[in-house]
Amino acid sequence: MAAKVISGNEVAAEIRAELKTRVAELKEKGIVPGLGVVLVGEDPASISYVTSKAKGSKEIGMFEETIRLPEDVPEDEVLKVIDNLNKDPKYSGILVQLPLPDHISVENVISYISPEKDVDGFHPVNLGKLLRGEPCPLPCTPHGVQQLLVRSGNDPSGKNVVICGRSNIVGKPLAAILMQKAEGANAVVTVVHTGAIDIAYYTKQADILVAAMGRPEAITADMVREGAVVVDVGVNRVPDSSRKRGYRLAGDVDYEPVAEKASFITPVPGGVGPMTVTMLLHNTVESAIRLSEK
Repeated sequence: MAAKVISGNEVAAEIRAELKTRVAELKEKGIVPGLGVVLVGEDPASISYVTSKAKGSKEIGMFEETIRLPEDVPEDEVLKVIDNLNKDPKYSGILVQLPLPDHISVENVISYISPEKDVDGFHPVNLGKLLRGEPCPLPCTPHGVQQLLVRSGNDPSGKNVVICGRSNIVGKPLAAILMQKAEGANAVVTVVHTGAIDIAYYTKQADILVAAMGRPEAITADMVREGAVVVDVGVNRVPDSSRKRGYRLAGDVDYEPVAEKASFITPVPGGVGPMTVTMLLHNTVESAIRLSEK
């Protein structure tokens, strides 16, 4: 069996086309979704992510502004910037690009963002609402995984979903999303991690296997049930002297052998990655709608 590839690029393009139409309709009603991005320092990966968010915003017709702050900016100054964004109705969504310099508390910064404008879905209030099954902005990468499953015809309802990884960014919120009694969810969810005595015992039971461990090629073919749907969230730099950059990107799944056993699989790159920014745009549009109804 050769797995069908679930293209994150294609699904993301489909969702962005839908968002473009929604933004145009909102503008006719005088509602302009706006995203405020705060970037601290000059980390190349962060700059790349912020640039992609700006391009995505422009693509769907949404307003976006990036506020750049120096690496040594005091935490109080960052909080002041967030406070201004919280109060400014021009912004329906606020995102502070992570990671932050060591002298700035990530917890303080995230908690300072208005929950209504927290389009990353990381605010403690929104995470609590997520667990309770109440409407809130969903964390972008887990929401992107859910959309990949649903839009590829792999509705998780009633399925045995095994998530490898328990991070606050992917593993935990994805479990909370998929366990809800709701459309596109209603799964039987198991979260497994490196503390397990035998990870393969759990992964072999998965109808849908999500790898989010942050370890290159940790999921091997012998750990995957024949016909399983495999979603690879990992993006790891692996040294490779044959490449000009000196490295290659690898997921948390040993792709080629696993693809021979799986029914569907996401590639790295081009799988989950493109969905994260797209779901951020989605959250910003949704936030604009909610704020306009107040």
